[in-house]
Amino acid sequence: MAEQPYDRLEGVIWYDGELVPWGEATLHVLSHGLHYGSSVFEGERAYGGQIFKCTEHSERLKRSAELLDFDIPYSVAEIDVAKRLVLEKNGQTDAYVRPVSWRGSEMMGVSAQNNKIHLAIATWQWPSYFDPVQRLKGIRLDLADYRRPDPKTAPARAKAAGLYMICTISKHIAERKGYADAMMLDWQGRVAECTGANIFFIRDGKIHTPIADCFLEVIERRIMPDELTQFSECFITGSAAEVTAVSEIAQWRFTPGPITQQLMADYSAEVQPKGKKKAA
Repeated sequence: MAEQPYDRLEGVIWYDGELVPWGEATLHVLSHGLHYGSSVFEGERAYGGQIFKCTEHSERLKRSAELLDFDIPYSVAEIDVAKRLVLEKNGQTDAYVRPVSWRGSEMMGVSAQNNKIHLAIATWQWPSYFDPVQRLKGIRLDLADYRRPDPKTAPARAKAAGLYMICTISKHIAERKGYADAMMLDWQGRVAECTGANIFFIRDGKIHTPIADCFLEVIERRIMPDELTQFSECFITGSAAEVTAVSEIAQWRFTPGPITQQLMADYSAEVQPKGKKKAA
């Protein structure tokens, strides 16, 4: 976590096609994205100066915007170039990368078809989402009260800012109870994901993960909460979380084992440039 507010960090941010000083990358309080959640974003990481899955993230950003009925006025290739430029200008090699796009302030109301679409890209130093020691031992998860919405009620496959409201609430509740995060169920009571990461379970050497029909896509199957007693290992993944072992979800217990440990090592090997060893 930053030692000071994020609006006071130093560096540059790519804002609508230009590099601007960090503190000048602002928007008006009457921006549509702030009031109505018409905003999409990505969370990415750079390792050794290379942004992991850079183009795939840019493609998903564009798809998310389309699901919210707006078009980002830059191509995938242009977004890729802009992300790398910000990383370079900020003098960073290992960093978090955050592109965000939103509707501006030309119209205020539910309908905002003529609002300008903005795009900004920031990078900053951000260690893994969870404590390094706990990532190996296994973090503890609460079971969230809020559920991921029915895809008929929200654009569930978009990485949209508004969909994270219940994630923030659920994570705050979990942290106040001493947990690191919370696992969320879907609208039908099936295992879905954590507040900001996908979740995986291991049984008899095989990896299981929920079907992504109400959140961002992964390889999947249906998983009900009463199945959790049958799994030996559990881990979560995400650009912020990377690969993190889970030791507890509410009343269910898991033991971080060889498959989780191997996947953590494989992930580190995959994202690091050849010949560079990741610091402990």
